Amino acid sequence: MPATSLRSRDIPEGENRSRGLTSAEAAARLAEYGENLLPAPAAPSLIVIFLRQFRSPLIYILLLAAAVSLMVSEAEDAIFIGVVLLANGIIGTMQEYSAGRAATALRQLEEPHATVIRDGQVQEIEARLLVPGDLVLLDAGGRVPADLLLVETNDLLCDESLLTGESLPVRKRIPLPDASAENLTAGKAFAGTLVTRGRAKGIVTATGLSTGIGKIAAEIGKESVSQPPLMIRLARFSNVIAWTVGIASLVLIAVGLSRGLAWSDLFLMSVGLAVSAIPEGLPIAISIALAISMRRMARQNVIVRRMPAVESLGSCTMIATDKTGTLTLNELTVTDIRLPDGTDLLLDAGMDLDACDIRGCDMTLAEARNRAARLLKAASLPNEGSLKQDADGWKGVGDTVDVALLAAARKAGLKQDAVADDYPLIARIPYEPDLKYAASFHRKGDHVRVFVKGSAEVLIDMADRMDVGKAIVPIDRETLLRQKEEMAERGLRVLAFAEGEVRANAENELLGNNHLVDLVFLGLAGMQDPIRPEVPQAIHDCCAAGVEVAMVTGDDPKTAAAIAAQAGLQFRPDQITTGEDVRKAEEAGSDSLDELTRRARIYARVAPAQKLAIVLSLARTGHFVAVTGDGVNDAPALKHAHVGVAMGRKGTEVAKESADIVVTDDNFASIVTGIREGRTAYSNIRKVILMLTATGAAEMLLFLLAIPLGLPMPLLPVQLLWLNLVTNGIQDVALAGEKPEGDELKRPPRRPKEPIFDRPMIRRIILSTLVIGIGGFAVFYWLLQQGYEVSEARNMLLLLFVMFENVQTFTCRSERRSVFSLSFFGNPLLILTVIMAQVLHISAMYIPWFRDTLDLAPISLAEWAVMLFAASSILVATELDKWRCRKNA
Repeated sequence: MPATSLRSRDIPEGENRSRGLTSAEAAARLAEYGENLLPAPAAPSLIVIFLRQFRSPLIYILLLAAAVSLMVSEAEDAIFIGVVLLANGIIGTMQEYSAGRAATALRQLEEPHATVIRDGQVQEIEARLLVPGDLVLLDAGGRVPADLLLVETNDLLCDESLLTGESLPVRKRIPLPDASAENLTAGKAFAGTLVTRGRAKGIVTATGLSTGIGKIAAEIGKESVSQPPLMIRLARFSNVIAWTVGIASLVLIAVGLSRGLAWSDLFLMSVGLAVSAIPEGLPIAISIALAISMRRMARQNVIVRRMPAVESLGSCTMIATDKTGTLTLNELTVTDIRLPDGTDLLLDAGMDLDACDIRGCDMTLAEARNRAARLLKAASLPNEGSLKQDADGWKGVGDTVDVALLAAARKAGLKQDAVADDYPLIARIPYEPDLKYAASFHRKGDHVRVFVKGSAEVLIDMADRMDVGKAIVPIDRETLLRQKEEMAERGLRVLAFAEGEVRANAENELLGNNHLVDLVFLGLAGMQDPIRPEVPQAIHDCCAAGVEVAMVTGDDPKTAAAIAAQAGLQFRPDQITTGEDVRKAEEAGSDSLDELTRRARIYARVAPAQKLAIVLSLARTGHFVAVTGDGVNDAPALKHAHVGVAMGRKGTEVAKESADIVVTDDNFASIVTGIREGRTAYSNIRKVILMLTATGAAEMLLFLLAIPLGLPMPLLPVQLLWLNLVTNGIQDVALAGEKPEGDELKRPPRRPKEPIFDRPMIRRIILSTLVIGIGGFAVFYWLLQQGYEVSEARNMLLLLFVMFENVQTFTCRSERRSVFSLSFFGNPLLILTVIMAQVLHISAMYIPWFRDTLDLAPISLAEWAVMLFAASSILVATELDKWRCRKNA
């Protein structure tokens, strides 16, 4: 039974509210509501995967051919067809099962826990066992395990950016009975959000799919409206091949019947040609090409959860990225300090806090530290955060602003514990949105000192003096406000700091707001979520590769524009738009929204639902869209984009489950690696398609020339199946593993509507088809004219086609470069498979069962030389064509 919401009769009252549920009540509700989990997709069994390999019209044709073979007493042919089907099924099953296991291994095994009160005692239980009515304890640094109605709060702040996209924490309080909708929301804590400060108790009101996260999970559980580009192109490719092969087969059957050939022979011939012409080995080769790229990408911290996403990322023409945690570090950091005399100090953004420097113009590092120390002391005392160091580095607990200020103070050499010992805390005024400041009172010798942090406008009004270094002078409010505006225009979040001394007898009074007078203004600190160091170069690389980048964020337009500029995005002022503009465009219709997204590249103040609308609109305007994100609010867009890329380290499980690709190091530059590997994978897939299609078409052309001209069938149906298995079932796998050629990021992305069969490929296929098809026909005709028996001519023609296709495999290693410019041992597997194919065919000439079934026989060295000379013609023709293309480029 799916988890659901709390009913009014289930809400504990009176004494039960403080004692929580009993174990018996919890067990009963668990049975009624189900576990507090989001549904995970069930993995198919090995048998289901195996049976799925036979869901193909081609397979149905082969099964019918086997049945016809049995009816006409050709049991050996039927057995051979069965062996081919079984081999293809086993290989396909191994590939799909391996990919499925790799995706399953990506799920984190960590089991979240929750602290509850049950049977009147505090207990820690697995979060999946929470039920509506449970009394849950929250503390700073933890995540909310379910949707809660708060019944006790103590300075509680929650980071709800994963749901809303807003970066600032939300203050929570107990809701009043007749509270407004806004206050009711403030009285709830939502599953998946982070407690940044304070403590609380709350009653579980919803679990599983009934939570806010669960409703989003239900949305992303729907089938994606966007298909991977590779699947779109392959669908078009399949239609072209199916129609072409179908028409050609009908023509051959009609001509054969007119010449009096047996219907059963013609049917088996058409099946053999269909098997040869339709590249049924292509799915396996595609799986291998994608799997190889998956392994390469995994070494670069990019985990692919769904195979087609490898090529999808290479096909993308637009990356719609969020800001927080993707372009930025998602770590609020003090980067600038402006002292009242106009002195600017810059703080390093590193997280090795004991090694970071504070720098100022025309002063030493020590002088810069001393100038910043007084302000940063005032920042670290009215502060409820904490810093802890472990093996992985520094970790902050508490409000992100408090943690950022403590980190800045540490860079100035001010250790939190030491400062607290020097200034014992007497009283505190916590931050409140309506106050816009926080203050703390401390003993220092015989005096009481007060330190204040908060809004610049408020503190400038509180103070009557300011510190200009060597003197305390009357405050210049206009200058200080101008300094604040200058910092804000650079996209910084600005806080002000002040200090003062309370009169001697104040300690016997209740210290409070009335004592915040005659303060000394110490200066301003500018904070920002820093751009990841690798992002500007990564965005430059994307632009060089022809991939556009758009930023979608919940920040205001000025901040969004400043951060986008720092990240290296190129945009005009008219390309900045807001969520309000998106809303109006949506109301006006999809055409209006599409017109907006054609122009806009910075989307600010965007609601979570609007991100999905933007992504779908970009797709409608002709883009293949990749979406990056890490929050729950990003999940629908990740799900319905052509390819979703989730950040792995700080991303939510919902985001990662919705995405096709997970970047485990949260490094935006890894996406560029993915684009290169995706393009490599698609290039290798094109090479396989070129090889398979050209050889299949050549075999079809061979029959279209031979049968209408009155020659016997050039190859028997079983020989066609053998040729397909030996040449197309091995080499294409190796060809799919070709290494990058080095220019993948120098080429523009493929046009969204560009078919697999573009002009260069069509020209190369026609060339190869003519050389192999006409060359094979000429050799077959010549052998018959020389007095060879039909079976002998077929034997040598089959050998020639094996050699043709082996040489063709080498020529397909690159669409543009000469095969002689490539490292011969650059793909050792390809060399091995070509040798294996030739050895297999030679062995079949001597093994009795194969020799009799395939109607083969050994040949002389002279005949070998003739066949090798004929097969080399495809190498000469292809190299001349590549040379001409390079010359005309």
